[in-house]
Amino acid sequence: MINLKPLNKGTTNSMKSNRRKNTHPELIIREALRDAGYRGYRLQWKVPGRPDISYPGKKTAIFVNGCFWHRCPKCNLKLPVHNSEFWSEKFRKNIERDNRNYTTLKELGWKVIIIWECEINEDLSGCVRKITDEINTPHHI
Repeated sequence: MINLKPLNKGTTNSMKSNRRKNTHPELIIREALRDAGYRGYRLQWKVPGRPDISYPGKKTAIFVNGCFWHRCPKCNLKLPVHNSEFWSEKFRKNIERDNRNYTTLKELGWKVIIIWECEINEDLSGCVRKITDEINTPHHI
């Protein structure tokens, strides 16, 4: 069993200030989808993983993942130096939970789209195209 040190007060306050919904990257994607004419999405739809953005009628779930918390494979960010055992375990659990939710949604017949924070910063129009292409493609279970 890993013996984890308690987090210091500054780290605890920082983690509490992180939002679960309505993050800056989510707001950017939602605005871009509206501008492209793709309204009618739902937020935090009550399916496994509570996707950030959903089109329930199209059975499409969109997760807007922060590179730090969800461990973007492209960014390959380093672990925090302090309390690295805690962070390693935390990130491992985040990734496992994400993958479990994606798999469950796919088994339920949903399309799953993952948009990374870095992708939004690099190519917002490409992210919108990725989403709209999936929405407009017929889905076969």
